[in-house]
Amino acid sequence: MSGAGAGAGASLPLSPSAPEPASGPSPELLGLIGTPHPDVAPLPPATPCASGVKLLRGVPYAVPEGGRPLELDLWLPPAAAEGPVPVVLCVHGGAWRRGRREDIGFRMREWNPGPFARLAASGVAVASADYRLSGEATFPAPLDDLRAALRWLGLRSGELGLDTARTVVWGESAGGHLASLLALTVTDPAPVGAVVWYGPSDLTTPRGGFDPHSDASPEALLLGAAPADVPEAARAASPVAHVRTGAPPFLLVHGERDTMVSRSHSEELAARLRESGVPVELRYVPGADHGWYGASDAQVEDVFQRSLRFVRSPSRGAE
Repeated sequence: MSGAGAGAGASLPLSPSAPEPASGPSPELLGLIGTPHPDVAPLPPATPCASGVKLLRGVPYAVPEGGRPLELDLWLPPAAAEGPVPVVLCVHGGAWRRGRREDIGFRMREWNPGPFARLAASGVAVASADYRLSGEATFPAPLDDLRAALRWLGLRSGELGLDTARTVVWGESAGGHLASLLALTVTDPAPVGAVVWYGPSDLTTPRGGFDPHSDASPEALLLGAAPADVPEAARAASPVAHVRTGAPPFLLVHGERDTMVSRSHSEELAARLRESGVPVELRYVPGADHGWYGASDAQVEDVFQRSLRFVRSPSRGAE
């Protein structure tokens, strides 16, 4: 038998085993493997858009323990803007269960330029942020996430040219609910105004089709149980329970024929704000259901322009 044939099935000799490391991974290795923390991570390059607006898409702002990285898109006004610019934090809807950060309602999905680009072209920066949905984590997780977004914007404001002391929160439907809570509870930086489109304000009382004893409603999925079974949590998640003297001004806009979120949510929130001396404007959209369904294009444009004027009004410090 030849030497080649004899060794065909033989294993190659191995070197003696190296000793196991005496300790865990080195800090240097851990630092190289892990992605940079959002507080210090480099910002992505900006994409030029219409009217000189720049877009930074998919910027990580927080990484909840055990969860996915949370991101925001940032729309910056034209470079001609002088000094730090005010900020609008936009919060998407979707019954706390779904939704996308780039969406502020189906009636504006086909706008070109889109609503965020239009806001930025007017001279305000726009941050549209992710938050954990109810299938990922229950309340107060989404509120905590949006507070983290405000914190991140304040932390990186210098390099982004933002004046976060002039931040307005703007949300629709479930996002309006969260925007209300951001404006009414302890948040840093504190918003100076809130635009709320057809947002729930009370998770404790039957209204329209909402039954607080149901464990299958969007509100129950947000809380992790039927609101009636967790009254303290339901109250904590209800903007009407947090109205306080000194809260920032509110613009509430609701469809007169809303079949998904009763307009009484906006009516009661407005009444409590007035009782506390908080400036509030309540507007109805005649003939409109949820999401401005049934409203004319002119009505939707009017709602947007009215909201933009509120954001830019002198009482918000934006002009």
